[in-house]
Amino acid sequence: MALTPLNELAVFVTVARRRNFTQAARELGVSTSAVSQSVRQLEARLGSALLARTTRNVSLTDAGRRLMALAAPGLESALEALERFPAEGTQLTGTLRLTAPTMALPGVLEPVLPRFAQAHPHVRIEVGVTDGFVNIVEEGLDAGIRLMESVERDMVQVRLTPAFRFLVVASPDYLERHGRPVKPEDLSDHSCIGFRSPTTGLPYRWELERGRRELRVPVTGPLVTDHSGLIIRMALAGLGLAYMAELSVAPHLREGSLVPVLEDWSPTVPGLYLYYPHRARASAPLRAFIDVARSTLPPP
Repeated sequence: MALTPLNELAVFVTVARRRNFTQAARELGVSTSAVSQSVRQLEARLGSALLARTTRNVSLTDAGRRLMALAAPGLESALEALERFPAEGTQLTGTLRLTAPTMALPGVLEPVLPRFAQAHPHVRIEVGVTDGFVNIVEEGLDAGIRLMESVERDMVQVRLTPAFRFLVVASPDYLERHGRPVKPEDLSDHSCIGFRSPTTGLPYRWELERGRRELRVPVTGPLVTDHSGLIIRMALAGLGLAYMAELSVAPHLREGSLVPVLEDWSPTVPGLYLYYPHRARASAPLRAFIDVARSTLPPP
């Protein structure tokens, strides 16, 4: 790799954005040693340390933050201009890295990913599915999908789905054996499948809402897990009541294998949003993903 000042600056910005030399090397298509050499040469050229390196972390020094603020916007604008005007007939390439919660699988990822892969076969898609919080900047991801309440305000937000409810659901078999709760207080007499936050490790209290009255109900039961998919499968098996996003259980509601209860206490959320940092330009694969999502999903 020929190391000109502009090359070195581009490598530095990539490392600074990813906070990881290996991920930067993968994105640039060069070796990790070449990335390290480029950063060292830029630091020598400027006479300042730009990155603080430890065995686990890479962070910006004061000089590195100043250089990012001064140089990164112009460099990224130039790169975006090149991406927006590709040579005629070239295929979109690269890697798209996303994080999404389990609830986004049936309503967003399952319909969108096949169409995206068909339209852009040379783009590699990496999706981490977790119900815990993920810092997309620290993890070097392009974007995340989450409920709006979980998205930081300094992020660009793209709405993907219409509003939907959170429901208490159960299998017909469970309701036949144990009866149907008719008020929130009845939940204490039922087996409830609990959710434990992967981020905090704390059990989640079911949020119920009717008019201006809002409740956060602690529940107990035979199972607590941090995996939403397991909760759905156990509810289908008749283990107990479950509290799930309507988006996650819509197919089971349609076929009648799960039945909503306490519907008049079901809170509504604005929907799922794709988000990415204001300061990071959306990559060409990310812009293409947004276009496919908008053409595939129902209007929000």
